Amino acid sequence: MDHPYLQSTLREMHSMLQSRRLWLTFLAVLAIFILTGPFGTSETMSFADRLLYWTIVQGGSWGIAISFAIIAKTLLAGHINSILARMMAGSLAASLPIGLLLTVTNHVFYGREIDLVSFLKSGLTSLPLCAIFCLLSYLTARQTLETPAEVIVAADGGAGHDIKSTAPLLERLPPQKRGDLLRLSVQDHYTEIVTTRGRQLVLLRFVDALREIGDTPGLQVHRSHWVAHANVISLRKAAGRFYIVTHDGTEIPVSRSRNAAVQACFATPAHTR
Repeated sequence: MDHPYLQSTLREMHSMLQSRRLWLTFLAVLAIFILTGPFGTSETMSFADRLLYWTIVQGGSWGIAISFAIIAKTLLAGHINSILARMMAGSLAASLPIGLLLTVTNHVFYGREIDLVSFLKSGLTSLPLCAIFCLLSYLTARQTLETPAEVIVAADGGAGHDIKSTAPLLERLPPQKRGDLLRLSVQDHYTEIVTTRGRQLVLLRFVDALREIGDTPGLQVHRSHWVAHANVISLRKAAGRFYIVTHDGTEIPVSRSRNAAVQACFATPAHTR
């Protein structure tokens, strides 16, 4: 349960399931199928049977398609840039388990044989439905699924550095807070993660958080603080002690044992004041 991919998938699935628009869309589609009785169900089934049949088919199909779409969105992130394309690939792959669901459901309600031909036929039939499920899910939960990087605004009103990061640590954050990594700080038994999209306390040892910063250039300036290089605007000295000043005006203390490393990294005319 501690794998970052699994955590990311479960968080995004949870966020999607909290989307009111997604549930309203699902219920609207379900109601249309129950009332109109497509694919001959209006002639062969009573209203009660259609209610049960389409609830099983639609609920199961949506659940499988969305699960595959979210998994593909996470696993294919390094290969396909488009979120919709990644989700569509996963949703279309879901046609096989959905085909199995349709085959079993039709066997229960119609007594049809369960064989390879009917399974493949049901899977092929579900392909366009999978694409529709994915598109509707993406459109209704787009704000949750997309977390574009932002540019930090410096204290003087100018744009700060655009920090690009692939830190695995970001997978521990809610989707809406996954921006570029700015700094980490110890807060009791938690690590505070600050990004361009907000801050979050995570129950994680600081040393473990440092292992998950990925390729983000930065420096541990104190036993309780780490800061990304591009988030530093100046190095200030007061009362014999150095402080890192970040783009949002936060002053981070520098431990004496790390003075040399910090000065070597940030003691330039552009940083020192």
